[in-house]
Amino acid sequence: MMSRRVSDLCTPAFLVDLDKVKENARGMQERFRSIGAQLRPHMKTHKTAECGDIMTGGSRRCVAVSTVAEAAFFAEHGFDDILYAYPLAPDKVERCAQLSEQLSLFHVLIDNAAALQVLRKRPLLGGKTWQVWLKVDCDNGRAGVLHSGPEALLLAQEIWQSEGVELTGVYAHCGNTYSCSGAEQIKAVAQKTTRLILQFMEKLKASGIDGPKCSIGSTPSCSHPVPDMALLSEVHPGNYVFYDVQQSLIGSCSLDNVAVRVLTRVIGHYPHRNELLVDCGWTALSLDGHGRLPSGYAVIEGHPELRLLSMTQEHGRIEPISGNLDCSKFPLGSTLSLIPYHACATAAMHPVYFVHSKGIVVDTWKPTRGW
Repeated sequence: MMSRRVSDLCTPAFLVDLDKVKENARGMQERFRSIGAQLRPHMKTHKTAECGDIMTGGSRRCVAVSTVAEAAFFAEHGFDDILYAYPLAPDKVERCAQLSEQLSLFHVLIDNAAALQVLRKRPLLGGKTWQVWLKVDCDNGRAGVLHSGPEALLLAQEIWQSEGVELTGVYAHCGNTYSCSGAEQIKAVAQKTTRLILQFMEKLKASGIDGPKCSIGSTPSCSHPVPDMALLSEVHPGNYVFYDVQQSLIGSCSLDNVAVRVLTRVIGHYPHRNELLVDCGWTALSLDGHGRLPSGYAVIEGHPELRLLSMTQEHGRIEPISGNLDCSKFPLGSTLSLIPYHACATAAMHPVYFVHSKGIVVDTWKPTRGW
């Protein structure tokens, strides 16, 4: 594998530019080191120990995950202080209890009283307490108890008063930044989310709850942080280590910052349809981005005149955006490089990542899978 050029790989192949990954990770680390908030990078985009090591600066401490399978995987690879940043369901409690008993710090997240009751019924061994984060919805509209309703404060008080349970922090996803366009819109949403969670923390303090941390996160908001984010305990972005076309359109990054590609080969010429056929279907790219790009499902690097028109399971159809296709410019067996619309979804399609530096494969990373 070593010293092999990416162009020699069997396709379709998921390529990770190691130099860009390190640059993206270093940029986020420096950004929040200067601000003074703790960076808790989210592992869900890549799900690999190697990339987690880079994102934590080699400490392998203070990370967020989206599945219990990820939590167990990272624990097995020497990571600690792991936050399972997903609303806790009853079927996951026993596995989370085992991780809580195994690690120095393992955190769970809840947004309803029923989940708290399940935790109460499963006390941890060894004198440990459940480390619980309250998920609050700061107008993102996905998971979480609404910040402005009485239920949020009541649930926080119930966690605070529960035996064997500690209210470790309050967690909000700043996912509404994904509807933004440009840094100023991103900053406006980041400012609003920060203000709402800080106001909620003041409510907690006024009710006698003092000490929990507070955290917001999304790649757009953390790529363009506002000064008030210095008042937060932590932030938890994830996609930034790879970035993608979607993030470039939002304004989180430029297309040059995107660290991943899907390498595909031309396997057919069909001039009567004005098309090329490539060996990248939706099982290698995902269907994210449909209808959102002039270039189809991805950006075809170096070829703004082309678009990925459609995909079946293992095939992709490429056509010119206008005019006639000169098939002689794309010989059978030649490669094209696709910049994915959504790196998280594309990475999830691949059992191995080919890590390269300047086009030479230097490593392979194998992500964890499952829930």
